[in-house]
Amino acid sequence: MLPTIEKLKYTDQNNFFLMAGPCAIEGEKMAMEIAEQIVEISNRLKIPFIFKGSYRKANRSRLDSFTGIGDEKALKILRKINETFAIPTVTDIHSAAEAPMAAEYVDVLQIPAFLCRQTDILVTAAQTGKVVNIKKGQFLSAAAMQFAVNKVKESGNDNVILTERGTTFGYQDLVVDYRGIPEMQKMEVPVVLDITHSLQQPNQVSGVTGGQPELIETIARAGIAVGADGIFIETHPNPAEAKSDGANMLKLDQLEPLLENLSELYKFAQKL
Repeated sequence: MLPTIEKLKYTDQNNFFLMAGPCAIEGEKMAMEIAEQIVEISNRLKIPFIFKGSYRKANRSRLDSFTGIGDEKALKILRKINETFAIPTVTDIHSAAEAPMAAEYVDVLQIPAFLCRQTDILVTAAQTGKVVNIKKGQFLSAAAMQFAVNKVKESGNDNVILTERGTTFGYQDLVVDYRGIPEMQKMEVPVVLDITHSLQQPNQVSGVTGGQPELIETIARAGIAVGADGIFIETHPNPAEAKSDGANMLKLDQLEPLLENLSELYKFAQKL
């Protein structure tokens, strides 16, 4: 059910594509309800949609932070979303050993930004034959991502997506360099802008990541204007109660008006 890489790259559907969902799978009811609402919105706006949910959170600041409801349980929920709504799904993996396991349940394997240089993860993910979405490291230039792309392609898999998610700016902030989007598009892969993670404020003394969700539309508009092929948004019915990344997530009832505005902007930008 996954749109082909060529369609994602050249946006044959006359719209950007969307990766969206909760940061983490917190339970079946919550995940299914979020998926259903986004499917209704994306179908109406004709936006190709890939449901996102992490089956496990491995990169946590504190030992007592939420990590998941159990790998198999969460992965089965992702499979159920795929089968129920006929949409592709994406989840993070954190080691090479996780790639074949997760590939049995989802369509896209996502490589976290901190792991984007890990050769064994990239090669093993490539060998599953699934689409591999590589998040650009907060510490890397856009041009340096060519080496990550090459590792996947040289392992026999041309189905690669790159995702911009901000660059480290000081100790507790990130900044998006929009020059990186066309730079990575030169690598002939679809390029996504991760809106919500770009607004994280990591390394807080509380051990809980902060964020600036009030700037979500600002970052999203800029990304569409410069030609991003897709956007990535984490969303939750009540971000204040989310078990992970609540500080920078979009409230679910705000997603539809945002996507309406972005769709109009995309159509206008394509005429320029």
